[in-house]
Amino acid sequence: MASIGGMGNLLKQAQEMQARMAKIQEELGQKTVQGSAGGGMVQVTVNGQFNLTAVKIEASVIRADEKEMLEDLILAAVNDGMRKAR
Repeated sequence: MASIGGMGNLLKQAQEMQARMAKIQEELGQKTVQGSAGGGMVQVTVNGQFNLTAVKIEASVIRADEKEMLEDLILAAVNDGMRKAR
């Protein structure tokens, strides 16, 4: 009988740990960091679950003839945000 009681205690501990992990995941979703590139011309917001939640682009860098530069700035800003979120 003692092993059944021990098993029940183990199950209870596992459920408590699962609940704590769910709470931590929820809290991480609420925390955010900012990443930027080009002196702030491109800014992104990343949450603690590594989800990109916002992108802001300064109007002066939105030019068709500089499309590749804008793509590079967005990539750099996202990578900066992800690094900070870690």
